[in-house]
Amino acid sequence: MRHRKAGLKLGRNCGHRNALFRNLVTSLFKHDRIRTTDTKAKEIRRWADRLVTLAKRGDLHARRQALAVIREPAVVHRLFEKAAERFGRVSGGYTRMTKLGFRPGDGAPITLVELIGGADEEKKKKGKKRAAVRRKTAKAPAAAKEKPSAPEASAEKKAKPKTVPESPPQAESSAPAESEKSTSA
Repeated sequence: MRHRKAGLKLGRNCGHRNALFRNLVTSLFKHDRIRTTDTKAKEIRRWADRLVTLAKRGDLHARRQALAVIREPAVVHRLFEKAAERFGRVSGGYTRMTKLGFRPGDGAPITLVELIGGADEEKKKKGKKRAAVRRKTAKAPAAAKEKPSAPEASAEKKAKPKTVPESPPQAESSAPAESEKSTSA
């Protein structure tokens, strides 16, 4: 029985598995989103949540613990700088997993793992608010413009002269020019 044995094995030995997840988590924090298989994504979520919690703590010991997992100091520095403002309101669940379908080569289910609370989400929220404001302001002027009453509308239709569409200009035929050439020759 597998009691008290957390984590996935994924058919790899311990060192290979740890290197795999370190690289995936580093890529996730570097690029804010990655595409991987479902089982790897579920395990990455555990690693990423633990590292964000360390970054929110923000002390030197937490930074050193994060550096033990993420081997790129620039990525750790960026994570610790932005973690408080990006994830400060949330207490857990720092990643979002979106299933993308199946990989063409082997049919493995693929998932997009992304960090929540980024600049993209703030832009989307602002965009939704702006769109709602635009809709409200668009409805108000439309209501202010009243339709003319029936007698006025019929009078406007009668008053407008009907315009005849212009025919496209016809190109001058080259036949007379050819006949002139033949007579002069």
